[in-house]
Amino acid sequence: MKLKQLEITLQRLAGFSLPQPALEQYLTPAPLAARLLHHALMRGDIGGKSVCDLGCGTGILAIGAALCGAADVIGVEVDPRAAAVAEANADLVGADVEFIAAGIDDPALHRLIGVRDTVVMNPPFGAQKVHADRPFIDFALEIAPVTWGIFNAGSLSFLRAYIQSRAVIDEMTGGRFPIRRTFSFHTKDVQEIEVEVLRIVRGDA
Repeated sequence: MKLKQLEITLQRLAGFSLPQPALEQYLTPAPLAARLLHHALMRGDIGGKSVCDLGCGTGILAIGAALCGAADVIGVEVDPRAAAVAEANADLVGADVEFIAAGIDDPALHRLIGVRDTVVMNPPFGAQKVHADRPFIDFALEIAPVTWGIFNAGSLSFLRAYIQSRAVIDEMTGGRFPIRRTFSFHTKDVQEIEVEVLRIVRGDA
């Protein structure tokens, strides 16, 4: 699927019905999701691969991976309401995705997911809970040799130090993440956050 077609399709997907601030539930923008997936596809990390979207929210990355030709896709989301929206979104565009309503700290999750070729994710930036992205990074490195993730701009040095001896970052693309007024503490109708899309490759890959 071409980049523009993918972006247009992803823009059709529904967002969170009752977003939770503690979970930093913001809809991943379709242009940003499409760019991440297109880059991953060009690097050979999507087509024909087994993919997992960690903290999938309403499913935009998982669904996009399926539309880009992944062999099988699993989306993991702790909020069952968001997982239900994700399932409806997949049905809407005819994407074959299995969604699991569970947190990444669920001891059964490793067994349910198994080993994957690629992880795609937009983990929490840590605005509500410091280092909230670390469990996602750790879990991703455990289940897949390649991870594509969206991180707050300026995180590169921290991430390199955090994954040192386990993985390396071999691609970075800058982007913008517009956050619309969603919660009471938001003071602007739209606030754009600078982000980095990173490809993380495990040392044994």
